[in-house]
Amino acid sequence: MRAIWKGHIRFSLVTIPIRIYTAIDSAQTISFNQLSKKTNNPVKYDKQDRVTGESLKADDIIKGYQYEPGQYVIVEKSDFEKIKLKSTKVIEIEGFVDESEVHKTLFDTPYFLGPDGDVAAKTYALLMKTLRETEKIGVGRIVLREKENIVLLTPHENGLMLYKLRNPREIRDIKSVPNLDGAEDVEANEEQLKMANTLVKTMLKPFIEIDTTDRYHEELMEVIDAKIEGKEIISIVEEELEVVDIMTALKQSIEQAKAEKKPMKKATGKAKQKKQSKKAG
Repeated sequence: MRAIWKGHIRFSLVTIPIRIYTAIDSAQTISFNQLSKKTNNPVKYDKQDRVTGESLKADDIIKGYQYEPGQYVIVEKSDFEKIKLKSTKVIEIEGFVDESEVHKTLFDTPYFLGPDGDVAAKTYALLMKTLRETEKIGVGRIVLREKENIVLLTPHENGLMLYKLRNPREIRDIKSVPNLDGAEDVEANEEQLKMANTLVKTMLKPFIEIDTTDRYHEELMEVIDAKIEGKEIISIVEEELEVVDIMTALKQSIEQAKAEKKPMKKATGKAKQKKQSKKAG
């Protein structure tokens, strides 16, 4: 695995040499190339002036910030260089918090953290075990690709993970979602609520037992493989779901969930008796 960043974690006077690795396997993502409909040749990405249609080279393009419709202020490379940030090779830990304090909407890209060499391994392990025992996570800052990001540091299995966090100002207010006004004030039917709670309890299971297969990915690969082999592609027509009233749906769901749970077999001790009889023989 190739590191994308090399530097240090620093909190107070403690520094740990580390490397950052991408946690996302991009090879698992199906990507497509644009082809000419007429010739099936690859299409070259051509940057053009939207007004004149003129083709542009990389050197012909500058950055502009639109502050009003059609009005831009030009930002030069030298302007970016004027921004003075702390060392780009240090993850500055600002403090340690409870994970419950960081809202799930802020979680963004995950990365793996690894110690940079044998000397760093002991301090790295110490931080990992400390976070695990205190049940805390670190929140800090890092400069990745010339941009400062808020990051979260957390133990994961036998190592540490780093999550790039979205800035809270990027998250829209859920109150802007249509038809939510008064949702909290709607009185729930007691019988329906009781049955819904029963259904949830009946369907409890460890996350590892949940089927997380990317079915779209598998179906798409089947289509691609079939086309490569020249086979006929059979499309599946999805059946329309029957709309059932809430009480009937809850009752049927609970019955179905109970039926799917396998009952535990009562121990008879026969297996133990067989072993003992074999030893005696």
